[in-house]
Amino acid sequence: MAIHLMLPISILLSSLRYAADALDGAMVSVTTFTLTNSCGYTVWPGLLSSAGSPPLPTTGFALAPRESRTVDAPAAWSGRIWGRTLCAADDQGSGRFACATGECGSGTVECAGGGAAPPTTLAEFTLDGAGGNDFYDVSLVDGSNLPMVVVPQGGASGPTCGATGCLVDLNGPCPADLRVVGSDGAGIACKSAYGAYGRTQDCCSGDYGTPATCQRSASSQFFKKACPRAYSYVYDDATSTFTCTSGTATYLITFCPSISSLKSSVSSSSGSTNPAGLPLVNDTVSFAGRGDGSSYPYAYASAPSRSAPCALALAAAAFTWLCVAPRHRLRL
Repeated sequence: MAIHLMLPISILLSSLRYAADALDGAMVSVTTFTLTNSCGYTVWPGLLSSAGSPPLPTTGFALAPRESRTVDAPAAWSGRIWGRTLCAADDQGSGRFACATGECGSGTVECAGGGAAPPTTLAEFTLDGAGGNDFYDVSLVDGSNLPMVVVPQGGASGPTCGATGCLVDLNGPCPADLRVVGSDGAGIACKSAYGAYGRTQDCCSGDYGTPATCQRSASSQFFKKACPRAYSYVYDDATSTFTCTSGTATYLITFCPSISSLKSSVSSSSGSTNPAGLPLVNDTVSFAGRGDGSSYPYAYASAPSRSAPCALALAAAAFTWLCVAPRHRLRL
């Protein structure tokens, strides 16, 4: 009799354990990133999880023009998302996949743990960080390769839960000493000062390792004037770090956003501004000295025109990452 009772009890206990596991799985929160390509050309997003952070379901894929794709990030995820451009597989027999900008070095469409070679525009996230907040920013500290914005959708209202990024294509107006060009001479990326010169004062390291000793360079001012809410140098935290209450927002990441599409996406978000009250884009300026690097400042006129990238493999300036990355990090 005891043997006959043990079997249904065992089945009951197994069922209860299964139900508990299913409930735990259902309670695990995820944050959805929606990546949208508004460029007139294909963009290959790259995704990199920080050390110790849970992995994402993908580390890279192709986005055709006007295409969108969602990626669910697990709770407490931290990492970077960026766009690669001018990518192709080697047609000489190796089949190795490579990109002219944003190259991650994996040799495949999936970046598989590889980070972006500068100059690259970066979206950085720390989900469920300090104080129960998501921290995010768009960084031009490593330079820029294409316009990108991050817009929280449905986030709890607050002074820093708002859109950030860079709407301006800086490849054309990039100063000559920072510009990366393609085979036809058109700009495909814009370096940071450290990427161009390797000076410690541009990296905020060594004797320049504090906010008091590391000041904005002319190149960082070039980025900041065009994109007031984006990080332009290491100590841009006050104007460029944004937060939303964890679990209340999903995030729309758009490559080459238009003003009209941005207004539409912002209208469904909190619409808040950052503490400094900076606009998302300085739309009253155009670029002086375009093409000859003669002028870093802006001339007040019409908005700048947008130049399309052209094909050329870009050598990876990995030393920039080694210098900047340890200091410019989101709060955990």
